Amino acid sequence: MILNKDRALKVAEFLLQIKAVKLQPNSPFTWASGWKSPIYCDNRITLSFPAIRTYIRQGYADAVLEHFGKPDIIAGVATGGIAQGALVAQELGIPFIYVRSSAKSHGMGNQIEGYFEKGQRVVVIEDLISTGGSSLQAIKALREAGLEVKGLVAIFTYGFDISIKNFAQAECPFVTLTDYDHLIDQALKSDYVTMVDVSSLREWKISPENWKN
Repeated sequence: MILNKDRALKVAEFLLQIKAVKLQPNSPFTWASGWKSPIYCDNRITLSFPAIRTYIRQGYADAVLEHFGKPDIIAGVATGGIAQGALVAQELGIPFIYVRSSAKSHGMGNQIEGYFEKGQRVVVIEDLISTGGSSLQAIKALREAGLEVKGLVAIFTYGFDISIKNFAQAECPFVTLTDYDHLIDQALKSDYVTMVDVSSLREWKISPENWKN
């Protein structure tokens, strides 16, 4: 869900401007899954640009408050959501924890790092949603630890049907600052891509596993 269209276009503009997102429909990337993709997204690059980092931090905080209310704690998903989550927690003046992809094999064997108490309300911070797999693993770990997950906020989602289905099955609402459709609209508006490119880009979102195969 996008809460603010103007913000979504502005965040998309920033991502394109700093090349956190690259669109190459004629020279696609190959994902670890083997899928060919016309887009590469690395939202960690936003952390290197103070003005953009601040805008995104405030966008995250606004989305948390507008959609979920002020939680007791913010949880970042390792690794992309750790720095972003810490910034959001600082903005809201509340505690921060983060969730590993799996429990450590040494020390205390923690999967969740930081102090929390059972029953606390938590909003999860992620940088990117593709299928939703890693985000939902973190949500499962938080719930098993006795935390009440109110929802998740991310910078960007591809908007795949599978991710929407996965979050719905997990009964976890999510909000993103921008998404693939707004990104394509902004890219066309700023002459980053052509109408011919847009046709290919939209085809990819419908069937990414078969695109260019």
